[in-house]
Amino acid sequence: MSSVDQIQIPDKLFYKINEVATITQTKPYVLRYWETEFPLLSPEKDDNDQRRYRRADIELVLQIKKLLYEEKYTIAGARKQLKSLRDTHQGRTEVPGRPEFHRYRRINSSVAELRRDVSELYKILV
Repeated sequence: MSSVDQIQIPDKLFYKINEVATITQTKPYVLRYWETEFPLLSPEKDDNDQRRYRRADIELVLQIKKLLYEEKYTIAGARKQLKSLRDTHQGRTEVPGRPEFHRYRRINSSVAELRRDVSELYKILV
């Protein structure tokens, strides 16, 4: 097991770039650079233009770090490896590094179903 696999990520909704840098033992400028090189790594920004990383972003950073530093991939090679991982997940709606996407789609579907039910009940009552 690699050192990257043993890292404990605190349970929070959002993390600032310095927190991610501390957790992943990576410099903030490296994280910003990786955002330009790896399209899947794109943390949200708040109203003050501060990066807001989620747990999935941190897991992706750890995966990138493992590919680059432990498995000795080049940036292009790591990008290809991440793309191939994403392609293997293509049959599912979940995007590696963004598991909340799948959850959002499921919730959105449930909301649409509830709206139909409410509409039908309204027709019955009126």
